[in-house]
Amino acid sequence: MSSPSVDTIILVRHGKPALSRKIRLTWREFRDWWIRYDEGGIKPGQTPPKKVVQWAKDADIILSSPLRRAVESVELAAGRSPDMTLPGLVEAALPSPPLGPLKLRPKSWGTVARILWYLGYSDGMESHTEARDRANSVCIQLEDCASSGRTVYVSGHGWFNRMIKGSLMARGWRCKSQNGDLHWSRRRMVRPTRNTELEQGDAA
Repeated sequence: MSSPSVDTIILVRHGKPALSRKIRLTWREFRDWWIRYDEGGIKPGQTPPKKVVQWAKDADIILSSPLRRAVESVELAAGRSPDMTLPGLVEAALPSPPLGPLKLRPKSWGTVARILWYLGYSDGMESHTEARDRANSVCIQLEDCASSGRTVYVSGHGWFNRMIKGSLMARGWRCKSQNGDLHWSRRRMVRPTRNTELEQGDAA
């Protein structure tokens, strides 16, 4: 009997971005800041965690969000470009709520905006329901890439990686390990292959 194998999807958040968060912004300024954030890359001089580097180099397939910070994170961790970029892996929309002259740090704006987004505020951007549908759709693509016992490394974004995890678990995947939501954080998702399930049934 061949050794059991599993389909594996490793969801990794990108590295620390170059754009400074040590500022206070109005809601309009935060909207412009977020555009620059999406256009920017990662901060030079950082070192990915050893586990991330090992997973990236051992992966059968490396996928990435097309955003620069995600692609550069792959290049730093794996020493090469991703095999494919998927537009469906970009971060969930973060609309800037109009709150007058209030000034907050980008992290605080992100928290406020994400809560309101969950409650239905989207300001013409992708809604929570639409993002959930996108996560469900991209999961099908990831499953196809991970079939037959392959390991897929995904360079994505903090919040949308969480949504992908939820969609995968709803489809029968298990989260074997995770370590929070900071930059370079990761979630390792696994699913027994069809052959493994048949072998286990025969053994019973």
